[in-house]
Amino acid sequence: MADPDNDLKQIENLARELKAAADDVKKQAEATQAEIKNLGKVTDETKKAADDALIKYNEISARLTEIEQKMARRGAHDDDRPMTLGQRATQGREDEIKSLISRRGKVNIAVKAIISSLTTDADGSAGDLIVPQRQAAILGLPQRRMTIRDLITPGRTSSNAIQYVKETGFTNAAATVSETSAPTKPQSEIKFDIATTAVTTIAHWVLATRQILDDVPQLQSYIDGRLRYGLMYVEENQLLNGGGTGTDLNGIYTQATAYAAPIVPTAAGNLTKIDVIRLAMLQAMLSEYPASGIVMHPSDWADIELTKTDEGAYLFANPQGGVEPRLWRLPVVETQAMTLDRFLVGAFQLGAQIFDRADATVEISTEDSDNFRKNLVTILAEQRLALAVYRPEAFIKGTFATALAA
Repeated sequence: MADPDNDLKQIENLARELKAAADDVKKQAEATQAEIKNLGKVTDETKKAADDALIKYNEISARLTEIEQKMARRGAHDDDRPMTLGQRATQGREDEIKSLISRRGKVNIAVKAIISSLTTDADGSAGDLIVPQRQAAILGLPQRRMTIRDLITPGRTSSNAIQYVKETGFTNAAATVSETSAPTKPQSEIKFDIATTAVTTIAHWVLATRQILDDVPQLQSYIDGRLRYGLMYVEENQLLNGGGTGTDLNGIYTQATAYAAPIVPTAAGNLTKIDVIRLAMLQAMLSEYPASGIVMHPSDWADIELTKTDEGAYLFANPQGGVEPRLWRLPVVETQAMTLDRFLVGAFQLGAQIFDRADATVEISTEDSDNFRKNLVTILAEQRLALAVYRPEAFIKGTFATALAA
């Protein structure tokens, strides 16, 4: 039969022994520090004494914890089960507590609060019982909205290059002639050249383990989407700014005609970005290619929208209503693929065409390099396309700073 008074007596005795052992550990620590300071090292005797003191302290601490746990584990139906001081007090047994204290002077019982600390080796830690709420979806990075492809005439090809015949010169000698006086009629000249643009490949890949793709099904579709986005991101920049060397596309902005104001407006001394776009449209119109769209950086379009009258009213924007970005009747395409301060105005559908050789695809292989032996999977995304800029003069490019300074 359990004896609660005997258990409490053991706890008291062990508590006194634990305090003495702690004092001994402190004493050995001080001796160790003194030897290091005076001798530069710790002697074997001092090291052994310190180890013995720690071992004794840990043994007493373990015995004390065992008795406390034994008291806590006693069954609810055990009539002799010792109650804690709190239980005795709450059940109106204050007299027993007073009697117990009078027999021993005072009672010291180690109390450990159960906390939610995630440190698993901390006393009273219950952090491992807490399960964080996990959201099912993967939160990806922001993605740029692609716009340039939608401006250009689409097409397809089954070859590795696009070749087209282009008129490069026309001498118009047409004139009125009499019915009989002229032995010959005037002759005009038309010159044609063949232009070729190559199909290029945009590709990239990532490595993943076979196990992670099996265990996390959504990861495969997420990687698929991110790789396709990577292709579109590069495609957008290539369609505009491709340098035309190596494997790069020859972009529209790269081939476009430089801006040169075709007229001097009456209000030439007070030109704005809005005026520059209108003059670029006129330049394309005078080349017989009416513009169908305007491309600029979002910051430049925001600057235009914020233009105000002398009275402080917005010139054409309505902050309370959403309207399609348009300027001088043409749609404005905002894209960060266009460098800040640059603009491009042109007849996009008439002047250029995209030819898709192979749509964006994502393939998975375990036979790349040493993947099979390492349980790795190569995930490859690629696409093939060509860009034909039929009429560079159909596009007008420039920088606002230069145009406004002219």
